[in-house]
Amino acid sequence: MRTFNYKNLENLKLDSDIVFLLGRIHEAKGKQELFLVQKPKELDKLVEIAKIQSTEASNAIEGIRTTDARLKQLLIEKTTPKNRAEEEIAGYRDVLNVIHDSFEYITLNSNYILQLHKMLFARTGLEIGGKFKSVQNYISTIDESGNPYTLFTPLAPYETPKAIDEICEQFNKAIAENKVDPLILIPVFIHDFLCIHPFLDGNGRISRLLTTLLLYKCGYLVGRYISLESKIAQDKNLYYDALAKSQTGWLEGRDNPTEFIKYLLGIIVSAYRDFEERIDIVTVKTSSIDMVRKAISGIVGKFTKTDIIKLCPNLGVKTIEKQLKTLLDLNEIQKHGSARATFYTRN
Repeated sequence: MRTFNYKNLENLKLDSDIVFLLGRIHEAKGKQELFLVQKPKELDKLVEIAKIQSTEASNAIEGIRTTDARLKQLLIEKTTPKNRAEEEIAGYRDVLNVIHDSFEYITLNSNYILQLHKMLFARTGLEIGGKFKSVQNYISTIDESGNPYTLFTPLAPYETPKAIDEICEQFNKAIAENKVDPLILIPVFIHDFLCIHPFLDGNGRISRLLTTLLLYKCGYLVGRYISLESKIAQDKNLYYDALAKSQTGWLEGRDNPTEFIKYLLGIIVSAYRDFEERIDIVTVKTSSIDMVRKAISGIVGKFTKTDIIKLCPNLGVKTIEKQLKTLLDLNEIQKHGSARATFYTRN
């Protein structure tokens, strides 16, 4: 059976890319703490947008979708789910809200992980929620010819409860000893969790929720304001590639988690970069049209009204629509398409 010893991570050789990423994140965390003190109102404006993006993106990675209008209604609890997809989306919202509100009081152990999984599926009526897998599962993919094949075989059901207990114990012990950077421990824990694949369904979503939880508990709060899930969803193939590269030899304890560590640190760095840019946009005392201009100036290529709404959370939708029209009249931007297919480009 696979065993775990996170103390060995003290000896993990970190390449220059990882060292660079760690330095960027530590620096960004210092700025984050300054923003928390100086700009609390501005930060509050970013939270709800991040929740919407996280819930939408994490479910979309698994092929679970609904319309934008229904998504917003579900997230502000103004409607009830009308199908299985919306039940799962609402479940993700519930778990994310608990993590946002109570992360300090959630201990990393099997019981809490099972409770979060149960909450994820609570609205579906499915009995798999809150239970470890009872049959063997497989991580599969499709080859270039469209034929499915098994990419990785996780631990057997009888090995799963003990393995989850062990990685939780190893993580908590390593955090307490403070000899390994939490930014190394978190990707390794998430990688091991995904390789164990403890549930019949929901492993990916729970892993992303646990990533947010562990970052919060270690003082990295960027996921409250910038959706980590949406960063992953932008190119989920990179996520799967990094995971696959790090899985080689995992069952025998010969795996090297470097690629997954590097991938997740890159996601965090990207989120902190967006965080600083959005703080800059929402805190500068300027007119609404200049605020929209500033948001547009940081976008490469085409953009939509929704993109500007996300970047300017302190402006109303009507105000943004008005300023986009003004910029069109000034010939600073161009409009393409119509209705839902509308997008803009800079002149």
